Amino acid sequence: MPDPDRLARLDDDPGTGLPSAPPPLDQAPFDLVPTATAVLDRKGTVVGWSPAAAHLLGRTAAEVLGRPARELLAEPGPDGQRSTGVLRLRHRDGSVRTVGVEAGRLADIDGTDRWLLRGLDLATAPWWSTSHSVVSRFLAHSPYGIAVLGTDLRYLWLNETLAAMAGVGLNERIGRRFAEVLPDLSPELVEAQMRRTLETGRPVRRLEYRGRLPGDPEREHVYSCSMLRLDDAHGRVLGVCYMGVDITDRWRMRQRLSLLTDSGARIGTTLDPVTTSRELVELVVPRFADFATVDLLEPVLRGEEPVAPTAASAAALRRMAHLSVRPGSPEAVTPIGEPPHYPANSPMVRCLAEGNTVLAGYDDHTDWLDPERIEATRTWRLRAVMAVPVRARGVAHGVAMFVRAAGSPPFEAGDVSLAEELVSRAAVCLDNARRYTREHDTALTLQRSLLPQALPACPALEVAHRYLPGDSHGGVGGDWFDVIPLSGARVALVVGDVAGHGINAAAAMGRLRTAVHTLADMDLPPDELLAHLDDLVLRLTDERTAGGDLTAGEAHNAKCLYVVYDPASRLCTMASAGHVPPALLLPDGLVAFVDLPPGPPLGVGSLPFESAEFELADGTTLALFTDGLLGHATRDPDRAAELLLATLATARPGLDDACADLLAGMLPERIEDDIALLLARPRSLTPDQLVTWELSADPALVADARAKVAEVLDGWGLTELAFTTELIVSELVTNAIRYGASPIRLRLIRQSALICEVFDGSSTSPRLRHARTTDEGGRGLFLVAQLARRWGTRYTPDGKIIWAEQSL
Repeated sequence: MPDPDRLARLDDDPGTGLPSAPPPLDQAPFDLVPTATAVLDRKGTVVGWSPAAAHLLGRTAAEVLGRPARELLAEPGPDGQRSTGVLRLRHRDGSVRTVGVEAGRLADIDGTDRWLLRGLDLATAPWWSTSHSVVSRFLAHSPYGIAVLGTDLRYLWLNETLAAMAGVGLNERIGRRFAEVLPDLSPELVEAQMRRTLETGRPVRRLEYRGRLPGDPEREHVYSCSMLRLDDAHGRVLGVCYMGVDITDRWRMRQRLSLLTDSGARIGTTLDPVTTSRELVELVVPRFADFATVDLLEPVLRGEEPVAPTAASAAALRRMAHLSVRPGSPEAVTPIGEPPHYPANSPMVRCLAEGNTVLAGYDDHTDWLDPERIEATRTWRLRAVMAVPVRARGVAHGVAMFVRAAGSPPFEAGDVSLAEELVSRAAVCLDNARRYTREHDTALTLQRSLLPQALPACPALEVAHRYLPGDSHGGVGGDWFDVIPLSGARVALVVGDVAGHGINAAAAMGRLRTAVHTLADMDLPPDELLAHLDDLVLRLTDERTAGGDLTAGEAHNAKCLYVVYDPASRLCTMASAGHVPPALLLPDGLVAFVDLPPGPPLGVGSLPFESAEFELADGTTLALFTDGLLGHATRDPDRAAELLLATLATARPGLDDACADLLAGMLPERIEDDIALLLARPRSLTPDQLVTWELSADPALVADARAKVAEVLDGWGLTELAFTTELIVSELVTNAIRYGASPIRLRLIRQSALICEVFDGSSTSPRLRHARTTDEGGRGLFLVAQLARRWGTRYTPDGKIIWAEQSL
C-alpha cells in the first residue's frame, strides 16, 4: 500500500509546511487539468492526501491524515453511494469551496478496500475539463465539418460531419494531406491559406472554394470554411483547425440571382436583334451553359407581327448568335444567319410548336440528331440540352438552346426557371427591336418618299448631295434638302431639320417641304418665305393643341435655311430659321461660315427673320448641311465647326468627291442624327445669254421692242421662237405701259429655257381674265399663258416683274 506519510510529504514546501502549489494550468504538462486526490479507508478516514488537495483546501497532509473526511465538509454531503457528485468543502481560512468529486474503488495488496477521490474546484476549472464527453459529442456531431491538421498539413483528426460531407472518412485521411485526399477541390487555394494561417496566426474567415469530390465527380460542390491556428500553453504551434460547410445550393442560388441581376444591364442595350441575341449567349456562357444558341423567325426579323408558330415554322428560323466555352464554337453546325434545319422531332421544334421548355439528353432519343450533329455530340461529349421558347406577348419569336457537356451537372428545375426568366427578358427586348424595326422601316420608307428622288437640272448651279439617316433608337429624323428652280433662271437651295424622330417627324418634314415648294412658287424673298412658313407652323401647333394632327408638335422648333441664287446678278440671298449657317470655300481657297443673322426656329412667332445678301463668284463652293454632320450629340460644336472648315478646304475639287471627303472627315463614330449635305457651285450667266433694254412708256415703242427681240433671237439661232416670243413681248410690254409705271425694262435670258421678263415700277398685280367673245380686249395674259410653258409675277423692292418661259 502506498505510504500516506510519504505521499503527504511529496512536494512539501520546506518553508511553509504546505505542499508546493501545483503548476498553473497554462504550465501543466500536456495541458492536463490539476486534480486534487485523496484516499479514504473503509471507515471514511483520510489515509492519503495529494499536494493538489492540500493546495485546494489549504490543509497539509499532517492536518488531515487519520481524521474523518466528513470534518472537511462545510455542510452535509449527499446521501447514498454515488460515484460522482458535488461537495462543499471548508477551506482552512473558513471559506467554502465547491468541488466536483469522482470516487473510485481501490484494492490494497492485502485485499482491503479503499476509495480514491478526485476533485476539481468548479469555481476555477473550465467547464469542458469537467465533461470531456460533452466536448467530444459536440465536436463529433457538430453540423459543421471540423478537422485538425498538423504543421505538415496532414490530417490528425476530423469529425463525422466532415467525413460525410466529402465522402472521405477518417481512416482515408489520417496522415495524408488535403491535396492527396481531395485533389479536385481547389487544394492549392486551401493549402495556401492553411500555410498562411500557420505562419501569421491570423484566422481565415469564410473562404470559398469549389471543385469535385471523389464520390460525386459529375457535380461541382462549393464549400465555405474558416481556419485558425492551434497553439499550446507555451505558444508552440501544434497545427491548424478548419471548419467548413457545404454551400453548394446557396452558391447556385446566388449565381442564379447574379445572372438575373446582370441580365438587366447586359441584355437589350440596343434595338438590334442580332446584338440582343449575342448579349444573351454571352451572358449564359460559361456561367450557365457550355454552349448556347439563339434562333429567330424570319418574319420577326423583318418587323412583321408574329403569329403562333407551328412545327412547319421551324423552317423559317435563322441563327442569330451562338457561343461556346471552346474558342470558335466548334459545336455549332449552323453558321450565323443561316437556317438551322432542325429535324421535326427535335426538342427545338417541339419547343417552338408547343410553346414550352423541353429538356433532353443526348444519350436518349438521339433519333432527332442528324449525322452532323451526332458527330459534334460525340466529339465534344455533349450531355444535356434545354430548348426554351423566345416568347413575347404570348407568341413565340424563336427558340434559345442551352447545352451542357460532360463534366457539367445536368439541368435541374431551378435551372429551367432561370433559363425561362433570362429568355423572357431577352424576348421582351427582341420584341421591342422587332417593333422598332417595323416603325423604323415605315418611317424610312415614308421619309425617302418625301425627299427628292432626283435633283432638277439647274444650269445656274452645279450641285451634289448626300443624305444619311441616323441610327438613333428614336427612328429616322426629319432632315430634308431641296433644289427648287425659280423664275428668271434663279435657283433656291433648302435644308431643314424637324425636331424628333420617327414617323411623325418624317410626316412633319413632308408637310414643311411641300409648304416651302408652294411658297417658293410665289417668288417670295427668303425672309418673307420663312415668315410665312413660321405662320404655318404656328397654325399646325394650334391644331395639335385642339386635338388635331400629331405631326404639328414635331414641326414646332423645326429649323430651315433658304437660299436664292440669281445667276444674272450673281447675288446670293439667304435667311435662317434657327439653322446653322452654310460654309463657303472661295476660289482663292479661303473657307469661312457665312455671316448670317440668326433667326428663331419655326413656330416661335413674334420674332422677325433677316436675310443676308452677297455676291457669289463663279467657282465658289457653298456647303449647306444639317447639324447632324457636326455631331452635336457627341462632339464639341466649336471643334466640329473648325474640323468642317478644315475638311472643306482640303476636299477634292469635284462636288461628288467633296461630299465623300466631308463625310469621311466629319462622320462621328455613331450617327445619332440624320445628316443632309448639299454642295453647290454657281455658274453665272455670260453676256451672250442675257440682253436687257430700257423702254419708255410709249405705246409706239412696242413694235420697236418686238423688232429688237426678233433680231436677238436670230443671233441666238432661235428664229423658230421669234413669232411666239414677239407676241409675248408685245402683250407684256403693252400691259406694263398701260397699267404699270416707269421705269420699264425688257430682258431676255437664254439658258435651259428662253425667258422673257418685263419690269415696271408698279406693284399692281396682273390678273388673268377670261374675255367674252364680244370683248375687244382682255386676252393679253390669256395669250401669254397659252404660248408660254409657264408664266408668273414676282415682286421686287422697286416694283414687279412679269415673266414667261418657253422651252428650247
